[in-house]
Amino acid sequence: MIEQLHYYLSYDFVRNALIAGSLAGILGAVVGYFVVIRKASFAAHALAHVGFTGATGAVLFAMSPLEGMLIISSLAGVMMGAYGNRLQRSDLAIGMTLSLCLGVGTLFLTLYKGFAGQATAILFGNIFGVSHRQIVQTLVLSAISLGILLFISRKLLFASVQPDLAEARGVSLSTLSIVFMVILAISVTLASQVVGILLVFTLIIGPAGVATRLCRNFWSGLTTSVVIGLFAVWIGILLACVTGWPPSFWITTILFFLYLITETACRFILRME
Repeated sequence: MIEQLHYYLSYDFVRNALIAGSLAGILGAVVGYFVVIRKASFAAHALAHVGFTGATGAVLFAMSPLEGMLIISSLAGVMMGAYGNRLQRSDLAIGMTLSLCLGVGTLFLTLYKGFAGQATAILFGNIFGVSHRQIVQTLVLSAISLGILLFISRKLLFASVQPDLAEARGVSLSTLSIVFMVILAISVTLASQVVGILLVFTLIIGPAGVATRLCRNFWSGLTTSVVIGLFAVWIGILLACVTGWPPSFWITTILFFLYLITETACRFILRME
């Protein structure tokens, strides 16, 4: 088994996949933890829908899907951050807008005359197709995003847990919301390389969802979320090499069973108490 893994790791595309997946997994786990705390899971789902339009539109106009998704989802993140809580109360408007985004994205895919494999990569990810240039992009975007999150982490946590008190203390909730939503858009974009747009929600929310059930302390929960994210990405990629099944399947399956086991164990412990 060890020899087989060593054999797969000798290939550049596998090492590239592990590097890009690790970077996306770390950022997704950190951002996802704040998403869970802020109860803004809808935002990750919404940005993935909007990003689908940007990715397919970029392909149609001979651009990089990653760059197209990043631009459109970041713009959407700024608008969502500016609206704040008002956006969450507009369920009908959100639903109609996201449906339109999916419809436009489908149109772009239909108009695209290239290979059908490009559409599959956008929808379900193609981590084994990550280039050195994309790794550099991922590294730079991850480093900038994590640096900003570290700088605003205290205020962001304060605003997430006690928004009214934070605003009374002079914290600009709208500015924090906009900055965080742009970082979330970057995280969603990078995670889409690993599991695709349709499954990006799992990689962002999954590790954080398990961590919040296991930990009560913020920093221990954040660390646990990162460890779980990395574990799912690494094992998922290596299992994909061994079985030939998609990495996105393995990653989402691992996170699902981790959540299922954690949830079952927590409920059992609560009953025993």
